[in-house]
Amino acid sequence: MLDLAFSVRDLARTRFALSPLWEVVASVRVLKHPAENPLHRPWSDEVGRRLAASGLDWRLLADLVPQPPRSIPVFVAPPPTTSVADLGIELAVLRATPSEQVRSGLSGPRAPCSERIDRLRSDPCRGLAELADVIESYWEIALAPYWPRMRSLLEGDVLHRARLFAEHGADQLLGDLGSGVTWDEDTLYVGHHYARGSRQLGGRGLLLVPSVFVWPRVFSVIGPNWQPTLRYPPRGVATLWERRSTLPQALAAVVGRSRARLLAELDTPASTIDLARRTGITAGGVSQHLTALRSAGLVDAHRSGRYVLYVRTEAAEVLLAAAHARRDDAARAWPETGDQGCALGG
Repeated sequence: MLDLAFSVRDLARTRFALSPLWEVVASVRVLKHPAENPLHRPWSDEVGRRLAASGLDWRLLADLVPQPPRSIPVFVAPPPTTSVADLGIELAVLRATPSEQVRSGLSGPRAPCSERIDRLRSDPCRGLAELADVIESYWEIALAPYWPRMRSLLEGDVLHRARLFAEHGADQLLGDLGSGVTWDEDTLYVGHHYARGSRQLGGRGLLLVPSVFVWPRVFSVIGPNWQPTLRYPPRGVATLWERRSTLPQALAAVVGRSRARLLAELDTPASTIDLARRTGITAGGVSQHLTALRSAGLVDAHRSGRYVLYVRTEAAEVLLAAAHARRDDAARAWPETGDQGCALGG
């Protein structure tokens, strides 16, 4: 158990942030042992095949995320300095990590080790540039196609907790971070496999980072060089990879039935051939509709090896959510009963 003691100043400086770079690191842990992470199996099965087909050598990144993850070097994914979820900013910080910080993070009995890590330790500047390039390529294959959905979930969690704070105060906010985390008076108790003891936050506050791939655990950063950080699973993560391809009729009336169907099917990244097979639309027709949807900002394309995968954008997620919400409102307003109508006669 890790005990984090808060002062009034710590409560005032507690904040939220999203971290695409941390999601990269946490997702590697899932990919290395998919059987231990059944919640993410739909994602890991798809991405494992794509990584194999791409030929990307991501062994350095994998080496830096040991299993079990007793100690992941903090410099690989340091706590973000801004609340903006921007992988480019985070990779710039990674590339600029001081050499002594890299060597310190790769020292000690719990640090990961391999020949590739030895080369990173001996030449941090070159090694960090190589690592950042690997992460960029890994991101495009493994996470970029899914990021709109992931980001919606993470931002929704932050908004939910912001409302909790506004309506009920810090007690409710800090007491609702998951089953492994409890709040009592001025102390946050964090259930950990490896970290133990009591820590004073020292007026730096706590950075709260919702993370898709940490489930069902929490990860923390407690050290002098970074703001204390808690990475926790967001609400609704158990439904993240569920297929939700019901045709939204309200949206179909606006963009057309075929395009609405394609948007509904793109709850996971798919190729033109996959979409043609699922929908019964010809491959040429799918391609034409996808071109129109890309021009409207509703679909993005990502190359994965030999394939081009399409995925919904955040704008499309908003449209679909609004259409489903209208459908649900209508269902509540006109509930189904045994009597579907009345007969008029004389």
